[in-house]
Parts: sequence; structure tokens; C-alpha cells
Amino acid sequence: MKPHLDGEIRDGGHHMQVRVYYEDTDFSKLVYHANYLRFMERARTNYLRLLGTDHRALFEETQTEAPGFAFVVRSMTLDFFKPAFMDDVLDIVTMPLEVKGASISLLQQCRRGNDLLVEARVRVAFVSGGKAQRIPKALRVAMGHGLAMDSSIP
Repeated sequence: MKPHLDGEIRDGGHHMQVRVYYEDTDFSKLVYHANYLRFMERARTNYLRLLGTDHRALFEETQTEAPGFAFVVRSMTLDFFKPAFMDDVLDIVTMPLEVKGASISLLQQCRRGNDLLVEARVRVAFVSGGKAQRIPKALRVAMGHGLAMDSSIP
């Protein structure tokens, strides 16, 4: 079976492969540290897409409940363990941890085979009109698959 462009959901999380290109590296031929954030951002987007929440459709659906909404990274803690090199194939793993009223917490890892290269704990907030807002119900339901739901969410 051919791998899906957006990755796949398995083993309780989202897995997406990324090949390291020359443009992802710095002068030392190692992946430039900020590029891991790009890989993780792409994985979060594709995770939502595979949950059935395509960003474009989500923007349209939430216009009445939360006009002008956006996801913002509220906090991120990164640990760098090993470098990745040009032509490596990395597995970007996104594991849901928790969804609260206005935020979602995720664990993301960049792996090469069994080697853990980078790990991030990410908290993404939902904002509308410049203020934190409750995540719209349609998105909470989509993200609820595999997440430890906050009992205060209706």
C-alpha cells in the first residue's frame, strides 16, 4: 500500500514521513534547528486533515461561531537529542495529550527509525478577535478522537 501524502493515524497518533532536503540543512549539512518546527507544523496540519478537519473547511464552518479565528502556538518546549542529515527520512509523530476549552496539548517527535531526534510538547490555543476563545464544537468533536477530553467541555 502506498503511503498517504498526509501521513496516517496509527498507534494512537499521527505519523508523517518527511525527507530531509539540502534546503533543510545548514552549512554543517545538519538539519537547521528551526526546520524541525516546520516539519511539526506540517504534521499538525495533516493530523487535523486526516481527522476530517481540513483547514479551509474549518475556517468556513466556524465563521459564525468564531469569526476570524486562528490557532496560535501558546507554548512549546523542545529537546534536541540527535541531528538529522540530508536525505534522511524522518517520521514526525504527533500524539494528542489533552484538549481544554481553548487549547490543545500535543506531544510531537521527530524520529529516524528507532532514534528519537527531537521532542516537543506543544500547546496550541484557539483565538478569535485577538482573545482566547472556546474551541468550536465541530473541532472539539474532531479532536476528541484519541484525546483525553477535559470534563468541563460540554
